[in-house]
Amino acid sequence: MSIGSLKITATAGLLAGIAVTFAAGNALAVPSYSRQTGLSCDTCHTVPPQLTPFGRFFKMNGYVLSSKNLSPQAPGKTPKESIGQFPPISAMIKISDTILNKAEPGTQNGSVALPQALSLYYAGRIAPHMGSFIQMTYDAESDHFGLDMADIRYANTAKLWDSSVVWGISLNNMPTFEDPWNSTPAEGFPYSASDSAPGPDAAPVVMTLMGNVAGVSAYAWFNNSLYADAGVYRTSELGVSQPLDSSATQVISGAAPYWRLAWEHDWSTSGDYTNSWEIGTYGMSAHLFPGGGLPLSGATDNYLDTAIDSQYQLLFPNHSSLAVHAAYIHEKQTLDASAPTQPDNHLNTFSIDAQYYWNERFGPSIGYFNTTGNANPAIYGSRTAKPDSSGWILQWTYLPAQNVQLGAQYTIYDKFNGSSSNYDGSGRNASDNDALYLFAWILF
Repeated sequence: MSIGSLKITATAGLLAGIAVTFAAGNALAVPSYSRQTGLSCDTCHTVPPQLTPFGRFFKMNGYVLSSKNLSPQAPGKTPKESIGQFPPISAMIKISDTILNKAEPGTQNGSVALPQALSLYYAGRIAPHMGSFIQMTYDAESDHFGLDMADIRYANTAKLWDSSVVWGISLNNMPTFEDPWNSTPAEGFPYSASDSAPGPDAAPVVMTLMGNVAGVSAYAWFNNSLYADAGVYRTSELGVSQPLDSSATQVISGAAPYWRLAWEHDWSTSGDYTNSWEIGTYGMSAHLFPGGGLPLSGATDNYLDTAIDSQYQLLFPNHSSLAVHAAYIHEKQTLDASAPTQPDNHLNTFSIDAQYYWNERFGPSIGYFNTTGNANPAIYGSRTAKPDSSGWILQWTYLPAQNVQLGAQYTIYDKFNGSSSNYDGSGRNASDNDALYLFAWILF
């Protein structure tokens, strides 16, 4: 069967099964949390890494809940020991194969990765009120382990106007990763993506800085409804000379502030259907030295990202679930260092996805993404010098067990790096980058 036939078959099959961002997060349900709490993975997740209301509660309380203490707000219930009998360690292996609609010039079509990623996690309670999610991942292309995701947080509870408040401090390396919803970039759909398939060049800075920074933020969750988070980030690029010099890229000048405000409402209906709806905003301001041979002094490229996001989640009594996520990010760019003759630019990204899973075992997902912006030959190397890319992501997921996830994902491009046809000036079309991605995720 040709890749074109696969495209038609996958599209028809997935759309027929659907009743109703473009980032590649790779966190899944971590078994060490299940061992710590004595609860099954589906208590915190619908289909990992999507969080349930209890999963969001667990994360915002600092990953510390255990089988001895499932009510951190109850006085006198906090365990006094600071080290558990077993360290909270888990592991993950991801295996994948990627097939493009048309191979890139000079390359073989079909990229098998065994593994695509191999991760070790330290994920669980460290001490009373302090827990972690730390992921070290082996990358097949670079052939070494590196720090992937890190979130170490302290959390506690208080009372304000007779209402509960969960508050905490998070040390992390990825803006939006500390967020408890799946509508922000770090943990947004698709939850797994190919490392070998070509992707669009342009993305807002709140996404491009993920994994190359270190930051601290303070958050509060009022009455299980209103969430606020504020923090600052500095460059912490790994695998480059220290202290940072002109060989580094996207180096933050000073510190980059990040903010988040969200409101969620949960309610139950007859038959134990559980609904939740979240709407929020987040943003980041960053002044960056472009580096890449340019000195880390003088003029900077200045970015201001402002976003709005929303999530709707419906949990059925038969353990099925429906989730819809949407996000829009507007980025104002003042590129005094990279493009001083055209300093004022903008970038807009929009994404929406819907996912249905039957009995927490299998189901379809569909996502749409669209990036637009003004032309600038100094920063975009495509034929049109525009960042415009858009398309669809179709996926079928099957979980033979809660710690095993199998998936078939197809990405369809309407536009790629500025246009639908001949985007690179050498005759390559956007649809040539359509990709079939098969993957297996196993955690233990």
